[in-house]
Amino acid sequence: MIATLAFVNGFQEEISNKIFSFWGHVHVQHFSASKSLVTEETPILETDTILQTIHKQKGLLNAYTYATKSAVIEKNNAIEGILIKGISKQNDFSRFKSFLKQGRNINFNDISYSKEILVPEPIANSLKLKVKDTVRMHFISTKQGENSTYRKLVIAGIYKTGIEEYDKLFVISDIRLLQHLNNWQPNQIGGYEIYIDDYKNIDDFNNKLVDQLPTDWVSKTTKESYPNIFDWLNIQDVNRNVVFIIMGIVAVINLITSLLVLVLERTRMVGILKAIGTPNWQIQQIFLFHACVITIIGVGIGLISGLSLCWLQQSTHFIHLDESSYYISYAPIQIVGWQVALLCVGTALVCFLALIIPTLTVKKLSPIKAIQFR
Repeated sequence: MIATLAFVNGFQEEISNKIFSFWGHVHVQHFSASKSLVTEETPILETDTILQTIHKQKGLLNAYTYATKSAVIEKNNAIEGILIKGISKQNDFSRFKSFLKQGRNINFNDISYSKEILVPEPIANSLKLKVKDTVRMHFISTKQGENSTYRKLVIAGIYKTGIEEYDKLFVISDIRLLQHLNNWQPNQIGGYEIYIDDYKNIDDFNNKLVDQLPTDWVSKTTKESYPNIFDWLNIQDVNRNVVFIIMGIVAVINLITSLLVLVLERTRMVGILKAIGTPNWQIQQIFLFHACVITIIGVGIGLISGLSLCWLQQSTHFIHLDESSYYISYAPIQIVGWQVALLCVGTALVCFLALIIPTLTVKKLSPIKAIQFR
């Protein structure tokens, strides 16, 4: 149960952090009923009023500007459709560092826009791209009468998040490139990408923020953009509870069986104690004491074994996963002290209450038959 709890906690935390590190927790952009967070946005003005509204929210870490645009990446006559995500130089690149497999982050040019991009590993493998390669990026115009255009861009780095929804779609660029292509003003952006201190408060944060934004602005959580991933993560709680119930039943049955055997082995002793006038409850206490010793030793061994297994996995990652299916290449571990303590105490308490059942057989034993028992 300790190992299950640590695996589920680690899995949910690791996948959530991957998703939020790449795409933020909450997005603020212009309201559009026909568009989602992962398509091209209607430009909005970067204003101090909106920034003040965002920054006064409790739990905020940072807010960064971003924009997205549909494009086609070409190399040696091979093409891939992608969505290019433009970010600013103020963005916290430490969140992205763990995703970089080759190369480095974009080097932002203070004079104009940077011509460097970050390409996901699956697309790089498909087009046989390497760091420092030059590719043609064809940008698709969404306005009638406008021709599509292209730019030659250099690959600064290759990244991999393990999240298929990101790795097969997003190329990272300088937001000023998209502003230039869209004929936007320097203060026009696609939206704000917001990071908060605790992803568990994401819904409360978003509900409070959306009430304070102008009517033509909208605030949405990343959970709303990728509900299938988060629904899948929530199912892990069900799996954890099923394991807890099964393990609890196994533990209770084993302990009851052990105590029944213990009572049967001491049937003559029970008969003699009853014959000299020992109350039933006092006899039951003798067996309950030995049963509690067995329970405490068992819980102690389980605690040590469970924590040792978790420590071994945390150190060696010997349990591997299929990253294409689970978004991560190994089973992550997160041990929460109070959860482990509560689990041990709860298990011991449930077992103790269950152990009262077999001691009731003491009341039914006749002293004469018990003394004669062989």
